[in-house]
Amino acid sequence: MHKLGSFPSLEERLEQTRGRPSGFDYMRLCLALGVMAAHSVFLTGQTEIYKTNAWTVLGVAVSMIVPMFFALSGFLVAGSLERSKTLLKFLGLRVLRIMPALSVEVFLSAIVLGGIFTTLDLSDYYRDSLFVRYFFNLIGHIQYVLPGVFEQNPNHLVNGQLWTVPYELVCYILLAIVALIGAYKNSRALTLVIVACYLFQIGNTIIRPNHEFRGAGGTTIVTMFVCGLFMYRFRARIPWSGLIALGCLIATLALNNFVLNGMRFAGLPLAYLTVYVGLLNPPRNNALLSGDYSYGLYLYGYPIQQAIVDAAPNFRQWYWNLLLAVPAAFAVALCSWWLVERPCLRARHLLDRYEAWRFSFGELTKSPPKSKTSLSS
Repeated sequence: MHKLGSFPSLEERLEQTRGRPSGFDYMRLCLALGVMAAHSVFLTGQTEIYKTNAWTVLGVAVSMIVPMFFALSGFLVAGSLERSKTLLKFLGLRVLRIMPALSVEVFLSAIVLGGIFTTLDLSDYYRDSLFVRYFFNLIGHIQYVLPGVFEQNPNHLVNGQLWTVPYELVCYILLAIVALIGAYKNSRALTLVIVACYLFQIGNTIIRPNHEFRGAGGTTIVTMFVCGLFMYRFRARIPWSGLIALGCLIATLALNNFVLNGMRFAGLPLAYLTVYVGLLNPPRNNALLSGDYSYGLYLYGYPIQQAIVDAAPNFRQWYWNLLLAVPAAFAVALCSWWLVERPCLRARHLLDRYEAWRFSFGELTKSPPKSKTSLSS
């Protein structure tokens, strides 16, 4: 039996894996595929599955997918914050990671996918106000439908997966504010942020109880993100333990099954479970982990699944939808990574140059040596 003190800390585990454990990479892929599996049920209209005994178990697992995504994001993004010397670089990195692929997905969905599947004449389609408003997705004002597109499908949304984007932006802004006011470095202040999140969820459940929903809404995934960054901030004090992870899994399942809207209160245990699994380091598969394809899977999976439902009405079973959509989404995600995401991420060197200039300029302006030439030379 291990004593808690004999376990390595999360920080020590990160050092053991040289800061790049493969567990996080595999987890991102598994969660993205889990999102597609969950979508395959209601996009094909087979919601009767929700009433089966099997769904009693599967439904809990499905309800954990998006919260785990946000807890993972909080942990990794907090690392990015600590490595960045300026908020501009931190926010710039977030923009480079999120916006290029999102922009391409929005344009392809509106212009290509919509143009193929709309029931309207193309001239009417491209002039429709719904088509114009669809581009509001680029600024986080999510629009889910395109004129005449997927109207015969059981579900009419073109990109229902984008509901998380505004909350992702909220998380980044919240973290930037927390860092700007010094609350991230102050352990007591950051703990108060966690307490505030939990108090808000208590009030949220009292005012807005939902007796039929066990999943995670917007405020819940923001709380998960905060709990993820809490794990990273206190990584030197938190042990990396399978026993604790098992206890956190049990706590999460108990909250989700026996507490009204229990996922709202599962932030800390589920964040710990997420980080524990992420810090596992199984051998890398060079094909699967040759790039970060999870974001592309998440972005393109939903519209591809909808296109298959529309184009192949005789294959409207969830398993056929998943079987056809996964390889297609992987192919698009691969193109997205190598042609869009990775090239855009190379622009981070501009942020590195700004940061170097910012601090070099700061040093020269704070105490310019008398024997040195001026900055203009």
